[in-house]
Amino acid sequence: MLENRTLEKKMKSSRSFLVLSLSSMALLLAATAAKADPFPLSLDLTQPTQSGGGGDTLTFAVDVTNDSTTDTVYLNDAYGTLSVGPVLDTTDFFNNAPFSLDPLESSGVFDLFTVFIPDGTSLGAYDGIFEILGGGPADSTDVAGFADFEVDVTPEPSSFLLLATGLLALTAIARRKLLAGKQA
Repeated sequence: MLENRTLEKKMKSSRSFLVLSLSSMALLLAATAAKADPFPLSLDLTQPTQSGGGGDTLTFAVDVTNDSTTDTVYLNDAYGTLSVGPVLDTTDFFNNAPFSLDPLESSGVFDLFTVFIPDGTSLGAYDGIFEILGGGPADSTDVAGFADFEVDVTPEPSSFLLLATGLLALTAIARRKLLAGKQA
């Protein structure tokens, strides 16, 4: 009889521990599922790498998708950074982006931002990142999505023309000297 009571207490204690453990796991899973995706927007730039020379303006277009299956995401603001040199302008975002995207909705392609390459910018690749700020509430300023991009500054066409003209002049001078040497 004493053994039965001891066994009953152990079983009751084990059941309580099991119920408590399962309840704790259920709460943790619910909290994890309720946690929103930190970046619910996917930004797909149509040409993430573009090239140009001094004086050129490059336009970057995007298709934005709300990857959330349950939440509307508001596109409240935009911010872009780029290495020193070219100048990034976010005006296109404010003129073209939708105010919000419903769950799993896509914006369609629109012009997102422009990059102006000033004359005299050093040749090379300039890395940048573009972020859309927003999220759940209409006044949120969290990063809702981002995209990396690159601007390759190449020699200006006028530089190529100047180089070609110089090479032609040198070729003509060398040819004249060669012909003059043969006639003498």
